[in-house]
Amino acid sequence: MRAARIAHIDDHETVRLGFASMLLGEPDLELVLSTTSVSDVLPRARDFDLVVLDLRLSDGSTLTHNLQSLQEVEARVLAFTGADNLPDLRTASRAGVLGIVRKSEAREVILDAVRQAAAGHSVVTTEWAAALDSDPQLPSAMLSPKEREVLALYASGEKSVTVAHRAGLSTNTVAEYVRRIRTKYAIVGRPAHTKIDLYKRAVEDGILPVPE
Repeated sequence: MRAARIAHIDDHETVRLGFASMLLGEPDLELVLSTTSVSDVLPRARDFDLVVLDLRLSDGSTLTHNLQSLQEVEARVLAFTGADNLPDLRTASRAGVLGIVRKSEAREVILDAVRQAAAGHSVVTTEWAAALDSDPQLPSAMLSPKEREVLALYASGEKSVTVAHRAGLSTNTVAEYVRRIRTKYAIVGRPAHTKIDLYKRAVEDGILPVPE
């Protein structure tokens, strides 16, 4: 298997050098681009399996613009931050980042987060959980009790046939419920295209517990 191709965006040279050193010697991870600006990544977005992004850049860009630009080119993004800024964490979470990891974490924790995100998996950390917890700007999708039950089962990782058995539904009805749930979230501006997205929405709305 080829190594996961990584782009790293950070405006501090020491952080970029440290991140590059961290990936050096990891055969399954390849740092393809290390830069200070999102604009350097956008033309080559399809070359990367993951973009590791500092939430605060000093090039005059805003976090919202940077995340929107990366989302438009369908980049997978792992937020890599040294700051405890809850509004920024919430902005990143709403934008669909795969996880939020502190720069102060142990080397193995950061490497594991990079591997998981590069593979398209959600990276559950206390920072990500804090960003999801009690966000006052999240509009309600107005799910019915049965929709909440199906979402809790499905988003927690159960297969459709298991959800159907536990919820007392047919598999076709479960599929219809999931479609309806996605539509409701999309209507209120909180799209949930993937199972990871549905998990995030379930945590945001208190349907599943905040990860510890």
